Amino acid sequence: MKLELNDQQKMIQKMVREFAEKEIAPVAAELDKNSDYPTKILEKMAKLGLLGVIIPAEYGGAGLDTVSYVTIIEEISKKCASTGVITSVHNSLVSWPIMKYGTEEQKKKYLPILARGEKIGAFAGTEPNAGSDLGAMQTTAELKGDKYVINGSKTFITSGSKAGVIIVFAVTDKDAGSKGISAFIVENTFKGFKVGSVFEKMGINANHVSELFFEDMEVPKENLLGKEGEGFKIALSALDGGRIGIAAQSVGIAQAALEESIEYSKQRQQFGRPISRFQAIQWMIADMATRIEAARFLVYNAAYKKDRGESYAKEAAMAKMFASETAVEATIKAVQIHGGYGYTKEYTVERLFRDAKITEIYEGTNEIQRLVISRELLR
Repeated sequence: MKLELNDQQKMIQKMVREFAEKEIAPVAAELDKNSDYPTKILEKMAKLGLLGVIIPAEYGGAGLDTVSYVTIIEEISKKCASTGVITSVHNSLVSWPIMKYGTEEQKKKYLPILARGEKIGAFAGTEPNAGSDLGAMQTTAELKGDKYVINGSKTFITSGSKAGVIIVFAVTDKDAGSKGISAFIVENTFKGFKVGSVFEKMGINANHVSELFFEDMEVPKENLLGKEGEGFKIALSALDGGRIGIAAQSVGIAQAALEESIEYSKQRQQFGRPISRFQAIQWMIADMATRIEAARFLVYNAAYKKDRGESYAKEAAMAKMFASETAVEATIKAVQIHGGYGYTKEYTVERLFRDAKITEIYEGTNEIQRLVISRELLR
């Protein structure tokens, strides 16, 4: 397996790194502090094609490969994890399912809008009583004439209060279990669509996560994504790709923690010398760097397999599980290296520490990732 980026991928990585340094880094702390959604940043990213990374050129996207995509998510997430997850969901969980399962009419209608960033995408699967167990969802969709009428609610939806295009999952056959779930392309202007509470969170504060309510929401029949009963399959396949994005986000957070720690340890003086001269600090940095490299290669491996059209569910789960745990461990070490200063909001590692934890939870908890991995191995 080739582990080195090609020239085009390196060029894209460099371009996004420079953009993130110039446009995202200066405002990231303020966005976090005020819980401001990064609308202006997303507009600038759209002009660079970063909201249509995986969308084919014929539909207005950049048409890039998955490896290029994960380098983009990593570089953005290094400076703002909130913007990273918004971009990941928009691409992996909204644009990709429409590309994979949508009709030609659906692709022509929605993909250019998503690629241009005219509307942000959201993925609405989780419910108050259906998180890891998506098959337990209670939101229903009933076909009445030329429209589906959807009733129910969703929770913990990334960009839920800001999204204009939402992939919503609902039960169309109550007696068929998970095979009775269907997927729909919903617009926030549809009658009966309502946004509920926007959650106050520990981290990724610039990412607005909300409840969604559907009260006799009318969805045109032609907005059924795939066929009736294919929703559970669509959700799982989308989440496989989404996990690669979250793994890349995790690597970005961890890499930022490492870079902050190296810089600080060279400057901080104790006992008459920089703390980087102490073995305890050196070992923490060495452990961080080693795990990050391993996590990044797991992400690349999953991305390569997806690009080659091979099965990648196991590899995506491995990457997401290992990279997210690496992000948490790296940020804990970064705070420790910074000492008391690391516990204050004056230093970036405090925000990184808060942002890291969610990576072990969303897109499937790491307990679910271990089930996915073991299931694939024990078949």
